[in-house]
Amino acid sequence: MQAKYISYQETGSFSKLVLDYINDDEKLKSFYSYRPDMAGLASAIEHRNFTGDRTILAGVLQDQYQHLQPNKSVSKNIELLTLDNTFTVTTGHQLNLFTGPLYFIYKIVTTINLAIELKMAHPEKNFVPVYWMATEDHDFDEINHVSVDEKNISWIQQTNGATGRLSTKTVAAAVTAYKGYLGISKNGKRIAKLVEQAYLQHDNLADATRFLVNNLFEKYGLVIVNADDARLKKQFSGIVTEDIIQHNSANNIESSSKNLEDLGYKTQVNGRDINFFYLLDNLRERLIFENDRYVVNHTDISFTEAELKAEIECHPERFSPNVVMRPMYQEVVLPNIAYIGGGAEVAYWMQLKANFDYYKVDFPVLLLRNSALVIDKRSAENLYRLGFSLEDIFLPAEELKNIWVKRNTSAELSLADETRAINSIFDQIKLNAYKIDKTLSVSADTAKQRASRLLANLEKKLFRAEKRKHETALQQIENVKKRLFPNGTLQERILNIAPMYVNYGEDFLSSCIENFEPLGGDFTVLLP
Repeated sequence: MQAKYISYQETGSFSKLVLDYINDDEKLKSFYSYRPDMAGLASAIEHRNFTGDRTILAGVLQDQYQHLQPNKSVSKNIELLTLDNTFTVTTGHQLNLFTGPLYFIYKIVTTINLAIELKMAHPEKNFVPVYWMATEDHDFDEINHVSVDEKNISWIQQTNGATGRLSTKTVAAAVTAYKGYLGISKNGKRIAKLVEQAYLQHDNLADATRFLVNNLFEKYGLVIVNADDARLKKQFSGIVTEDIIQHNSANNIESSSKNLEDLGYKTQVNGRDINFFYLLDNLRERLIFENDRYVVNHTDISFTEAELKAEIECHPERFSPNVVMRPMYQEVVLPNIAYIGGGAEVAYWMQLKANFDYYKVDFPVLLLRNSALVIDKRSAENLYRLGFSLEDIFLPAEELKNIWVKRNTSAELSLADETRAINSIFDQIKLNAYKIDKTLSVSADTAKQRASRLLANLEKKLFRAEKRKHETALQQIENVKKRLFPNGTLQERILNIAPMYVNYGEDFLSSCIENFEPLGGDFTVLLP
């Protein structure tokens, strides 16, 4: 596959905050530590003060991989994590069914490619790409479905606990439906077999997700972390205790959020007084403070302050960070220098820097993941035949249709000249009326506005009439937009890897690896 690059601005699909961050807007500098470029990354490496336990980290990972027999590059990267000159490049994501939308794949690829680029720039150091599984999230409705070929496949299951611990016993029907889409081609059979092995031969969603993602990316050395582990949480327990009792994160994040909003940016997350959940099998509920006790919401479980401290000390695995504290947990246990996220993630991480500063935890380089649009051969041919450039495809369908009609009609569809002429006439009428009676000038203005509206409506009717003569071409425009922008949004936010893998096989992933430029600052268009 070939790649073309388009600026993020031209896609019209990214927030002002993200665009300002990419463009190094001065207003945002206090909300992050280092620029997302090679110089900023070099500074992050130089100043990284990692206090976590590398031996425990490697031991946990070796235990988690013991049933997988991973590729040598994965095993080697886990061993390298014990060395002081090894750093991680990390992305995090929920355990979406069958990997979920394509942007998850793009996050992983960006992470792998940045690790490769850093190794080339700093050969004396090691860089391990990491996928941090959001195994403790409990919003199952966000991850239990996937879109393939305009069809939704869902996994029906009731749960209130961490999704990583969720049993896969009830997922068989969803696997069967997914395999039905994949078909009997060589590529379809291969990914169908991986999905079957992942979800039907593993007991929980965390292990199933690890197996599937590992098989897709193990040759690139991707290390997959399940942080739902007592040994890792023990390293974070001091911050857990302090933050639950003192509400530091709530105050710090509220202040940062207000500062961002004052600058005109929309904030992505809201902190709480207590930003931790209590976690047991089939239970993940908020901790709240009421009547001088720490209460687990919707349960009879509660603690005094002394009991809470003892519980955290003895069972750190029972305390689960929410969205605003999870990033800090990650940075405490990983020797991380860069976090790869989508636009919304980059935005909410900026709300967190003040809290990192308070707890003296290093804030990583924030890097916007690569985004991509895969244009199939048929759509590419239609675009070129219709006379549009790649940049044009990001315009709304109606705008594309209007452009095409204007380019391909011999009729004069614009009434701009006529409108100017009539406005001039009415201006003269207004002047004459004013000389007779000053109050008549208002009537002249009203008549002018009415005439302008009539001409504007007539111009729209001329366009509609002309469009009817070009029905075939305009329908082709509509079809291309629907294929490339399902539900009217970026392809990567809706489509699953399935159609890409069926059509292109391993070439799809290798093309992403080959063409994504993590520090390039542009949107990628992939063509057959």
